[in-house]
Amino acid sequence: MSYSERDIPDLSGKTAVVTGATGGLGYETARMLAQHGARVILAGRNADKGRKAVSDIRASAGQADVAFELVDLSSLASVAAFSNRLTSAGDPIDILVNNAGVMTPPTRKTTSDGFELQFGTNYLSHFALTAHVLPMLRAAADARVVSLSSVAARQGKIDLGNLQSEPYRPMVAYSQSKLACLMFAFELQRRSQENNWGIASLAAHPGVARTDLIVNGMGDQSPAAFVRRYLTFLFAPVPQAALPTLFAATAADAVPGAYYGPKGLLEVRGPVGVATTPKAALDVALARRLWDESEKLSGVLFPVTARAG
Repeated sequence: MSYSERDIPDLSGKTAVVTGATGGLGYETARMLAQHGARVILAGRNADKGRKAVSDIRASAGQADVAFELVDLSSLASVAAFSNRLTSAGDPIDILVNNAGVMTPPTRKTTSDGFELQFGTNYLSHFALTAHVLPMLRAAADARVVSLSSVAARQGKIDLGNLQSEPYRPMVAYSQSKLACLMFAFELQRRSQENNWGIASLAAHPGVARTDLIVNGMGDQSPAAFVRRYLTFLFAPVPQAALPTLFAATAADAVPGAYYGPKGLLEVRGPVGVATTPKAALDVALARRLWDESEKLSGVLFPVTARAG
């Protein structure tokens, strides 16, 4: 489909929350939302980068209504505190973009809660955040939650007996975390329908973007970092890579429960379209088991789902 930044509708009166919004895909997502009238909360763990991101967006978008909120997605306590501030403010949340992530640190690291870093940051923290702010999403008219997956989810496998990736293989752990994000998006949509929550849950992936995610995760001397640095033409410009997320978050014809990404070769880059869904992501029974396990691990509960059968 033909979709560009010009196709984003007027978002005046809407509030959006974007995690990992101080750089890369999150920043471009926040910028475009703000430039089209949304009030945007940039969530991130670095206050200096947050202040700069706010300043840059205001410089590019005139009277943009943007603010930075501190949250460390590798800490469930920080996620809870951030969520409490949003709830206390009392404003409905129209758009929640679960974007923040880390990718393939060469050695196994853990969150402050003891979870493998990628599983905890990319997936579990966003699971908890969505649960915490569900009342604010329900208070909005036609709220949307967009969860970021990855082309790496195609190689992902959910191992409920080893969600913490021991022994540690960087890409296996990353792929699992991104498959979990995709399965969460689908299961959230099913539960929203079952419980009449009135929110739409969608998923998106950016293809392969020209961000610092690879270098930050694998290290500056890794082979992947070499490819990122010297074969830049293989990667999508960041504003283009953010378009699937923007489409899912704002387009009138974005379908609840759908998955969007670039439709070029191998879905690495290209125009926005319906993304290829890995077969594993369609396992409803496994998605429900992952959901139950995620509630146990995070200590955060969604409303009880009354399910027939």
